[in-house]
Amino acid sequence: MPEIINVHEAKTHLSRLLDEAHAGKEIILSKTGKPYACLMPLATAPAARQPGQLPGRVGADFFEPLPEDELDAWEPR
Repeated sequence: MPEIINVHEAKTHLSRLLDEAHAGKEIILSKTGKPYACLMPLATAPAARQPGQLPGRVGADFFEPLPEDELDAWEPR
């Protein structure tokens, strides 16, 4: 269950609350007794993408210029 903290108290203890949120705790910030915002851990960033990880190859024709009618279809009218 998330902990509910008043905004004033959160300002006083922000560093501690950030550490708790980073550790996995969900903290609800309240303003005038009403839920206002939520501190929670961010999802871990995905690993950097690396080309060549999927099977298959692109054929040489992929790099050929498009036909004129195809290029015309991409132009705004």
